[in-house]
Amino acid sequence: MKYPFHIERTETSRLGTVNFKDLAFGKLYGDHMFVAECKKGRWTDCKITPYGNLYFSPASSALHYGQIIFEGMKAYKDPDGNPQLFRPEQNHKRFNASAARMGMSEIPQELWLDALHELISLDQEWIPEEEGCSLYVRPFMFATDRFIGIRPTEFFKFIIITSPAGFYYAKPVKVIASDHYVRAFQGGVGFAKAAGNYGATMLPLKEAQQQGFDQVLWTDGLEHKYAQEIGTMNVFFMIDGVAVTPELDGTILDGITRDSVIQLLHSYGTPVEVRRISLDEIADAHKKGLFTEAFGTGTAASIAPISHVGYKGAVMQLPPASAWEYSTRLKHDLEAIKTSRLPDPFGWVAKVKSKLVPEEAPIM
Repeated sequence: MKYPFHIERTETSRLGTVNFKDLAFGKLYGDHMFVAECKKGRWTDCKITPYGNLYFSPASSALHYGQIIFEGMKAYKDPDGNPQLFRPEQNHKRFNASAARMGMSEIPQELWLDALHELISLDQEWIPEEEGCSLYVRPFMFATDRFIGIRPTEFFKFIIITSPAGFYYAKPVKVIASDHYVRAFQGGVGFAKAAGNYGATMLPLKEAQQQGFDQVLWTDGLEHKYAQEIGTMNVFFMIDGVAVTPELDGTILDGITRDSVIQLLHSYGTPVEVRRISLDEIADAHKKGLFTEAFGTGTAASIAPISHVGYKGAVMQLPPASAWEYSTRLKHDLEAIKTSRLPDPFGWVAKVKSKLVPEEAPIM
């Protein structure tokens, strides 16, 4: 291995305390985590340690200037109980795109893949096998320069933690189109998984929930006219048998689930249009009975059907679950490919393999 790892196993696993039949999202964490340091462009001190609190200076620049990025991934088990990942190279590509935009050091692919494979191999018994569950994997990186001042940073900490998780959305999602707040402009950081993108959405989300909605459907910052993405996922609209999703114009996330869904839809023979789409066009299609289905796509949410869309004081109600022709099929097929219950013609699944302890039993 180009980046040698030190592995410190936990003395006492917490696995026995987990009720895998009643998992919430993002509340439990695996036994171990991966940590590495970047010092002036050089990655060092790679290690897997017991999950625990971090030590860093209160003057760390990330705390003051928001230089933090992250990714969201999931690990699954195949029918034989072997761990596997879904398109980890794509997450690596997107992570480095975020790092470049935020002026941060990029992660070498070998380090990225080795860290994921070793950590998940070690904690593979934390991967749930219940329907709809998975091991959520959160790589993240932040600047650790001990300096209170605006300047390019040179020191970073890269960490991966894991979390056994159930459904992100337990029911269809109600969204309201933003007509005041702005998530991203072209030339900004909307395409990056930067922490500040999400921090700035908390107030609009709170206000949306107070109105009875679950999430905000973001619109462009110039006219509040064109759909961008939902707070936790990309979005698709089924209009007259065509799947329409907003184009990647620098303001929305290049979703890996989004790309996978586009490929699946093409394999079904379903027309897909990647373009700007206005809320007025969507409302007009709804009046004509042509807007039949909408759903969000994302790692955490998988495929999340949308039941209501609020826009300009009105609410568009979509047909019930019995009419969800596309989101139901997409969710079934995507989850089946991720768990190897269906063939993987796209080459998306990566089997987890340890280079360090291939014959050592995982922690029980």
